[in-house]
Amino acid sequence: MRPLIYDLDLAELEAELTALGQPGFRAKQIWVAIYQKLKTSPEEITTLPKPLREALAERYSFQALEPVKRIESADGLTVKDLFRLHDGFPVEAVLMYYEERRTLCISSQSGCAIGCSFCATGQMGFKRHLTSGEIVAQVLYYARLLAETEQRITNVVVMGMGEPFLNFDNTMSALDRLNHPEGFGLGARRLTVSTVGIVPGIIKFADAETQYNLAISLHTVDNEFRSSLIPVNRKYSVEEILNACRYYIQKTSRRITFEYALIDNINDSTKDADALVRKIRGMMCHVNLIPLNPTTGYSGQPTQADKVQKFSEVLEANGIPCTVRLRRGIEIGAGCGQLAAEELSNFD
Repeated sequence: MRPLIYDLDLAELEAELTALGQPGFRAKQIWVAIYQKLKTSPEEITTLPKPLREALAERYSFQALEPVKRIESADGLTVKDLFRLHDGFPVEAVLMYYEERRTLCISSQSGCAIGCSFCATGQMGFKRHLTSGEIVAQVLYYARLLAETEQRITNVVVMGMGEPFLNFDNTMSALDRLNHPEGFGLGARRLTVSTVGIVPGIIKFADAETQYNLAISLHTVDNEFRSSLIPVNRKYSVEEILNACRYYIQKTSRRITFEYALIDNINDSTKDADALVRKIRGMMCHVNLIPLNPTTGYSGQPTQADKVQKFSEVLEANGIPCTVRLRRGIEIGAGCGQLAAEELSNFD
């Protein structure tokens, strides 16, 4: 297979073109063409001489994702696409329309090795890491879609299929390309990475000293219960995760977000809220409360609205800001992995 053009950072692209006997400025022309003008093939980059366009077509692939299936919510505010990678493995991404935002949830892996019991991606198992270019390509795909109606992506969250900190280098390279002022040019504070709590990854992320946002999928502070939900908690306990989060805050002076999926009669009582308060009080943080997105492989159900409200009131009464996230795309299975698991059964 030809190398994927999106896997190259600007310096690597410049080196490749130099090896082809091209002047350095050609790399920036290609960079602007694919990341800002959203061109999809060398033939479309008319600022380049024809021999160079032909050489690029022979040397590189410009197609990372093959669209397989698209589903949209009834209100038209959530779009989910299933893609097939070059080797046939599936990956998903979801675009959510808000009043002033166009938020894209992208994947870092096909499948996931973490095995969270309530997550459709975890239920399908790990297939492989995505390259940095395959991560970036998801953003470019939707950027082209939105450009058709003169809209832009405003926020990107690496919160789809996979655990990004188990694919750390490719994830960070992709974010750097999306943030690069001569690349996609999305502000660092509009880019978020979500992890279940891979402690070495949190430390490494903190030491990188970027302005990217960090979110932790916490869901409970009870170690025994969390280990039943998220098996990797047996390796990285709640206390270790929160200590790493404190290090991140100290190192970056950035607020951290805790994601908390509320499961009816499981982790949604005021007692659970009190326990959460005791663990995170005093941290520079925000809590996203998310009524569970049901999957076929997990019997839990989303918490009812009145209990969500009581849970949030406990947090706010203790000075912990929280938001109840709007549930989007439930009827189309917009939760991670639900389409891909179906596709993978056909692939296998």
